[in-house]
Amino acid sequence: MNVKMAAHTAVLSMSKILNPFWGGRLGNTVKVFGTTLTNHRNKTGNSRDDIPPPAKYGGRHTVTLIPGDGIGPELLNHVREVFRFSCVPVDFEVVHVNSALETEDDINDAITAIRRNGVALKGNIETNHTMAPSVKSRNNLLRTTLDLYANVMHCQSLPGVQTRHKNIDIMIIRENTEGEYSSLEHESVSGVVESLKIITKVNSLRIAEYAFQLAREKGRKRVTAVHKANIMKLGDGLFLQCCREVASGYPDITFDSMIVDNTTMQLVSKPQQFDVMVMPNLYGNVVSNVCAGLVGGPGLVPGANYGRDYAVFETATRNTGKSIAQRNIANPTAMLLAGCMMLDHLKLYDYATLIRNAILTTMNETRLHTADIGGQGTTSDVVQSIMRIIHSTGPLTSAL
Repeated sequence: MNVKMAAHTAVLSMSKILNPFWGGRLGNTVKVFGTTLTNHRNKTGNSRDDIPPPAKYGGRHTVTLIPGDGIGPELLNHVREVFRFSCVPVDFEVVHVNSALETEDDINDAITAIRRNGVALKGNIETNHTMAPSVKSRNNLLRTTLDLYANVMHCQSLPGVQTRHKNIDIMIIRENTEGEYSSLEHESVSGVVESLKIITKVNSLRIAEYAFQLAREKGRKRVTAVHKANIMKLGDGLFLQCCREVASGYPDITFDSMIVDNTTMQLVSKPQQFDVMVMPNLYGNVVSNVCAGLVGGPGLVPGANYGRDYAVFETATRNTGKSIAQRNIANPTAMLLAGCMMLDHLKLYDYATLIRNAILTTMNETRLHTADIGGQGTTSDVVQSIMRIIHSTGPLTSAL
């Protein structure tokens, strides 16, 4: 009874912290930084009715884990540590991808593992721009090969983190498979390079439909399409036309559009005006990084890549963090929250809530912060605090 009361008190405490920031907008939500914000018992995490991969081996899920480069390996080790401590029924199949190799054998092995397991958690794989032009980004190959067409980032202000702007609550939907990331470029004559930006009606309609369906599921009121159709009249013009076409089927949701350069200015001036944003690939990369900076930096925001058949979770801004690797100072929050999003996708909601609330309590009540958000705590300090809170509130954990 005491354990149940403690857990109940912890949840109530977190709800008191979060309510002023989200009010009634998210209904009966008790989870933060998940792509499903309403009733997790009835909906999946990618705004579709897709069924997540079935649990295997006595109710346990197997997930592909790609450590990546920079701070990825150490942060994913901490995720495994927290999952193991919390008795999460997930087993990881670790697949290493060597970004220094020009062959694609490693990334093909990773793709095969994801096809086998259906879900992955990954660190960012470095893309060295000094390598031969024929060497494609491993991250990009993974997303295009598995058709992970929707990159989703939920950017929220967190109490306890000092930032210039407050009350930010933006969902960014980025087309993930084409645009400037199509890897189609050539030198037509010496000194003249053509890099092709591919925009297709099929994929533009698909990402627009995803954004509007997600907005409706989450009770959002506005979708903003970000574009540069004033200059790229055919390419971005097609994307904008597709967004308008889809918007006509959602009369309950307000639709507007904004040119990408004005968007970045508006974000740093008054980010509260945005609700759901949908955009092509490159603009999504820029806007995601701006929004992460607005709420405290890349160490706080998780991200997800969804396709029809597979889902891959990672930090939202896809940084390798090489400059701070192996120094025990990286913020583990974004990667741990990406793990919680993955648990929501697998319908392991109780475990996701347990870990997520412990992360937020460490940040907001214990006020144990890493250096990137003004604190003096180490990565290990933050993780140990999270596990102590899990131990005090979670009846399914082992001893610390």
